[in-house]
Amino acid sequence: MLSQLEQTIGYTFINRNLLSQAMTHSSYANEHWHNSLLCNERLEFLGDSILGMMVAEHLYKLFPNRPEGELTRIRADMVCEQALARVADKLHLGRFLLLGHGEEQGGGRNRSSILADAVESLIAACYLDGGPEAALSFIRQFVLTEVPAKQMHNIDYKTALQELVQQKKSQVLEYTLLGASGPDHAK
Repeated sequence: MLSQLEQTIGYTFINRNLLSQAMTHSSYANEHWHNSLLCNERLEFLGDSILGMMVAEHLYKLFPNRPEGELTRIRADMVCEQALARVADKLHLGRFLLLGHGEEQGGGRNRSSILADAVESLIAACYLDGGPEAALSFIRQFVLTEVPAKQMHNIDYKTALQELVQQKKSQVLEYTLLGASGPDHAK
């Protein structure tokens, strides 16, 4: 079954265990092996960083005249959960996931967070198996295909306000805390 996924992404793994691990959700690993280290969470951790770096480099080269804040917002749009879940949908990644009984019954194959995590895990598996070029090939083929040119959804209004105020040297932006509630560790 995983050979179908390899065919879809255009990459054949030397170490098939990496691909298998990338498709293993923690619920399955805990339920079947009682070992959460055999799931895709560590790969997801690595894949998130690889994806962020490679998308950042691509945007840096693609948009030489755009400021850092704008590039950050574009990158955020490209690597957010919704965007990665769309990539997973194109790949029909949900079909290949190993899920525990509870996740399976709860619709985990279609849950955006699980699908996005699986994409990041798959990127890391490609990277570990075939090096940076294998990961970059996957990212070019499935993530960089939709670079938002103008419309950005992850708008940070506080940063936008700060950038607007900082355009004029005489302007000063000051924040005043009106109140706080909740415990110290989670205000």
